[in-house]
Amino acid sequence: MSVIIANRIGRNDAEGARQAFATQIVLSIIIAAAVSGLSLVCIKPLLALLGVTPSDNEVNNEVYKAAYTYIAIICGGMAGQFFYNAICCVLRSVGDSFTPLVFLAISTVLNIGLDLLFILAFRWGVAGAALATVLSQLLSALGCIIFTFARYKELRLRASDFKAITFRKAGAMLWQGVPLGLQFSVLAFGILTMSNGVISFDKTAEGVMVAGTPAQIGYSAACKLDNIFMTPMNALGTAMLSFCGQNNGAGKYERIKRGTTQAIIMMLIIAVFDLALGLLLSVNGAYQHLFLASDKITAESIRYGNTYLYAALPTLFFVGMIFLLRNAVQGLGKPLFPFFAGIAELVGRIGVCLILPQLVNGGAITCTASTLSFFCLSLADPCAWLAADLLLIIATIKHIYLKKTKTETVITLND
Repeated sequence: MSVIIANRIGRNDAEGARQAFATQIVLSIIIAAAVSGLSLVCIKPLLALLGVTPSDNEVNNEVYKAAYTYIAIICGGMAGQFFYNAICCVLRSVGDSFTPLVFLAISTVLNIGLDLLFILAFRWGVAGAALATVLSQLLSALGCIIFTFARYKELRLRASDFKAITFRKAGAMLWQGVPLGLQFSVLAFGILTMSNGVISFDKTAEGVMVAGTPAQIGYSAACKLDNIFMTPMNALGTAMLSFCGQNNGAGKYERIKRGTTQAIIMMLIIAVFDLALGLLLSVNGAYQHLFLASDKITAESIRYGNTYLYAALPTLFFVGMIFLLRNAVQGLGKPLFPFFAGIAELVGRIGVCLILPQLVNGGAITCTASTLSFFCLSLADPCAWLAADLLLIIATIKHIYLKKTKTETVITLND
């Protein structure tokens, strides 16, 4: 929704930016309450989609209790995450990407400190980890809001800004925000399918979880490494949102073209660096020692984790392009393209997860399935990224590279 604020900033419309900010706050309160309540109601059926349910088996039941406890606390404290993300997006929309970084660092340090306090000192276990996350986000959000009002006079809200909220303004924000929000919700179902596929590699033919759950542990560690590699890509994509939003508001279309081209080149460089470093860290499963206790790391966890990395690392440029092009197009006020790209990503991921591993394995997946079957499951992410890229490339060509400025149009007509 901060696309509209960036657009108003580009037009030097301070009053419009404040009114958009006020509208965003009200909508965020409503949406946070609704999503949090709905999430709490849906925890059990969503866990069931993952194959995580109450069970007489001690290992299965412990997994269920831990998952339910963690997710319930995270969903109950979702307001902190909402406002933390919202205020950071507002700051980026005015061209300040440094302050969100500072408060992200503060949030991370708080999270680690509270983790140590709640888990080691208070012995709260999984509940402590979740509570630490919620509190760190909430405190960082409050600090970021205070800083924003102190630092940026043009964003200091007045009573008149809230009185100026109309259904039309709220509708315009929802038009920008809801399609992208739905896209992430839709993608979450694809990720659930992927996670459910990984869990199958840890189950016997009778449905009993094997000791140590090596597939889940290896996959989880590999995804953490992947997420670290994606962080600069995501940051570059986020920068494109405010960059394109401001320049679109100012009518500087040539600058948008140049910036998009330069960002694509930077994304390619980042992807090559990630590939080289990732392959180096995969030797003997070195990356797993960054995220796991030594007793959790086994030859099997390394096999599963490395298999996923060998499928994902060479294609990280695909996901980088999603971050970049999705935000660039969104910044131009074209939310439907990113939404349909998300649908394509969902279809690609679910299609591969449900068909390819079983086809290669010659039957249902269990803990005895081949490494090749797990590699095929791992291909779900690259295939999903490529499917989304195809739609986003079309949108980028149409709305960025083929877009003509008014001057260009006049010249063409004269010719």
